[in-house]
Amino acid sequence: MERLDYFIHRLILVVPTFIGITLLCFTLIQFVPGGPVEQAIIKMKGFGSGEAGHGADTRASITEMQRKALEEHFGFDQPFYMRYWKWLVDDRLGMQMASYKFPNKTTWQVIKERFKVSLIFGITGFVLSYLICIPLGILKALRHNQVFDLFSSLVVFIGYAIPAFAFGMVLKMLFCGTVEWAWDIFPVSGFYSANFADLSSWAKAKDIFMHMFLPVLCYMIGNFAILTLLMKNSLLEQISKDYIRTILAKGGSFTRAIWVHALRNALIPIATGFGSILTVMFAGSVVIEKVFEIPGMGWLSLEAIVGRDYPVFMGILSLTALLGLLGNILSDFLYVIIDPRITFREN
Repeated sequence: MERLDYFIHRLILVVPTFIGITLLCFTLIQFVPGGPVEQAIIKMKGFGSGEAGHGADTRASITEMQRKALEEHFGFDQPFYMRYWKWLVDDRLGMQMASYKFPNKTTWQVIKERFKVSLIFGITGFVLSYLICIPLGILKALRHNQVFDLFSSLVVFIGYAIPAFAFGMVLKMLFCGTVEWAWDIFPVSGFYSANFADLSSWAKAKDIFMHMFLPVLCYMIGNFAILTLLMKNSLLEQISKDYIRTILAKGGSFTRAIWVHALRNALIPIATGFGSILTVMFAGSVVIEKVFEIPGMGWLSLEAIVGRDYPVFMGILSLTALLGLLGNILSDFLYVIIDPRITFREN
């Protein structure tokens, strides 16, 4: 009953927390210079297309009536609280608003186009990270201070020290044929080939695999060191505890002590990242997507920020915040599954 009350309380707190996050960000973007009204004024007067020298007079030459018409068009003539309420309720978290950069598309239509790409990218990287790092961390713990442990630590830390964009550029140079002496194995950029629609189902899967192999490898390399060492140190801590020595003293096998008792408790810290499975579709790295020219959510977020496309930016932010809050609750729920002894008490 105590756990049920805890989770109900956490679910209730999602609403005010979400409103607080979005309200704060919505407030901040109102004061960012170069908003949609300013950009519309610049376009009206042809600033940047041969009239850069008259930039100082461009704003002054706009009449007050024209400025008010633009503010009314973008909704800036309304009080702040009304704009936020319209965004939150009427426009359904801004998903029904027209994108400033893509005026013929709503925010949801723009996000949906990139959603599938980031979903494949994020889930693949997430699953592979855990499937590789957890067994590797276990093996390193069982062979602590041996040759395998020392060598694998060296490899892991070298990979962690290399910036993702630098690692991506090196892989692109070596395996995409961008230089004459390199191997031309993987595509240079994009998520699929130009003739993707004409391929068979198997050929489509292979085409996506070839395009995503190097980007996913770059995405995983940053998580490798932290997740692997967290698994190793957590298991070593459990092995050194009294209950493991008690099991061995009572005649229990070392294998049973490790795989049945120690491993289950060692997985508890790892479960903190399980909740992020809800946000993997928004976890694409901007740098990696830029290097490999992948049209994912990370690149879209950067475009929305640089282009002052507030509806798209707020749409991505709201979805990420909501799924992140629910992901934290999922992590707590997984704690209980892994170790039923865990209880939650609030001060």
